[in-house]
Amino acid sequence: MGIFTLTALEREAVTLSLQVAGWAVVLSLPAGILTAWALARGRFPGKSILEALVHLPLVLPPVVMGYLLLVLLGRNGAIGGPLFNYLGISLAFTWKGAVLAAAVMAFPLLVRAVRLSLESVDPGLEAAARTLGAGPVAVFFTVTLPLMAPGILTGTLLAFARSLGEFGATITFVSNIRGETQTLPLALYTLTQVPDGETGAMRLCILSVLIAMVALIVSETLARRVAARMKA
Repeated sequence: MGIFTLTALEREAVTLSLQVAGWAVVLSLPAGILTAWALARGRFPGKSILEALVHLPLVLPPVVMGYLLLVLLGRNGAIGGPLFNYLGISLAFTWKGAVLAAAVMAFPLLVRAVRLSLESVDPGLEAAARTLGAGPVAVFFTVTLPLMAPGILTGTLLAFARSLGEFGATITFVSNIRGETQTLPLALYTLTQVPDGETGAMRLCILSVLIAMVALIVSETLARRVAARMKA
């Protein structure tokens, strides 16, 4: 087998990682936009607490976040217990749990990018739309949201790249099960622990770097193009 040919294990890990990262972004994007709007424009009690909770995954060790998810959403957890007992939903040790872990760890990056973009929106444009009779919802979807597009694109791709690289919270919450929860970083870790796994580990390492670089470059390029088009 050539050095650039992926094995079945490696292909499974890459495919699962793309699936997990994609779903993590899809599920967290609406909540990320709403949270960013609340932090940028909202005035309510407990705002500082919400901001601290949003950014908590950035400062806590990923293993701690994974353990908290396991305590809360495991089959015996405060939330996971009722979900499993009454609805038959189990998140721990499943790929769906990997999606949740990735979404939690990537959420602060998504919110931060969207919030910075929202704070750059001129409130005068929104006020002008309201004077023309548009309601708050219409103003948000026709004025604010399009102007936030660069931040949303940046946040989406940053969250996707971060989800691809998630390790600590994932392995703690859903373990390292081949074909179920073994994402690309976990497969790389596994290969470093077995004899003659160095070549496969290097392949996955290079692939991880390439995917992350592409995501960052695409994010920056799209954000610049959208911003330039809006200024034109």
